[in-house]
Amino acid sequence: MNSDATTNLRSSALRRIDLNIKPYIKSDDIIAAWQIISTIIPLIICCIAIGNITSQLTLVSVILTPALFLLIILFLSRSFSLMHDCGHHSLFRSKTANRIAAFALSIIHAMPHHPWSRGHAFHHKHNGNWNRYRGPSALTTLREYKAMNKGSQFIYQLLRHPILLLPGGFYYLVIKPRAALLLGLIEFVVKAVADGFRKLSNGHNFSIRSFLNNHKSSFFYTKEEVYDTIANTTCVALAWYFIGSTIGHWHFWILYISAMSVSAAIMIAVFFIQHNFPGSYTSSDENWDYFKGAIEGSSFLIMPRFLNWFTADIAYHHVHHLSERIPNYRLRMCHEHNEKKFGSVRRLHLHEFRNCFSLILWDDETLQLTSIE
Repeated sequence: MNSDATTNLRSSALRRIDLNIKPYIKSDDIIAAWQIISTIIPLIICCIAIGNITSQLTLVSVILTPALFLLIILFLSRSFSLMHDCGHHSLFRSKTANRIAAFALSIIHAMPHHPWSRGHAFHHKHNGNWNRYRGPSALTTLREYKAMNKGSQFIYQLLRHPILLLPGGFYYLVIKPRAALLLGLIEFVVKAVADGFRKLSNGHNFSIRSFLNNHKSSFFYTKEEVYDTIANTTCVALAWYFIGSTIGHWHFWILYISAMSVSAAIMIAVFFIQHNFPGSYTSSDENWDYFKGAIEGSSFLIMPRFLNWFTADIAYHHVHHLSERIPNYRLRMCHEHNEKKFGSVRRLHLHEFRNCFSLILWDDETLQLTSIE
């Protein structure tokens, strides 16, 4: 029996009940609070420092700016991972504490947490089912790609090139939520005016409260998402204005766009390779299996310990997908406890990351990710 057959046999024989997971589904408020404090305070200090030393060009600023910028990127990555845990209600014990922490962290990343966590929950629910969820890059099938004309194929490849992660990351975090809010408000006003005019012209009463309660937005799934986006945008805009007034608006935006673009690009890239890798489990609706999606459709990133700290152990992604209720500070322990049973989990090393970005098509006939030939 060859190694591939052995791996497949081991994977099919393994069941969730065979894994010891339950002891690690336990949140600790003290650990969670310390994680927040030990991330946000150093991040704020680094931001204040880089704002001060870049106010004028000196030898000190030239030497320290790259180091501070790198630290800011790393702490932003950790902050985003903690916010991600809050969305799964795993960082703290109570939903209220997780929601409060998530909202505070969402201001740092300028991204409303409620709509993002809903979309992320959809990913967890359908991980490995590529008919339902095709990753952050919205991959198309090989058949659909071949049916495109040359221009459409070029644009498809260009939009999924790794270099586009930088402007794409900033768009994803900062611009997209504001655009959705603006378009959603315009849609609401237009529909309200049209509905009100129609009812009044027919002799009926128009109730704005009734319209609001029954309005279905094309840009938001729930009213809570709208409220969260409005609250986040208000707080973020005030922070932009306050910091810009303190250090200068041009100065602020140069630093802000640079830091947010790089940090968002890194986190999107990490998420991408954790599911888009050679041999990743991909399935259609038929015969899709949640457990196989977690074990074979989520990779285990082999990284230095300090990078694991700055990404809150999201490298143990297979464990995270087995149960999103395991907080980040218990992922490694859960993995080590069950390590001998994780033989079919794909281990990715840093030098292999580049190969993952070529896998931008899904062959729905052979059920595998593929590159453009």
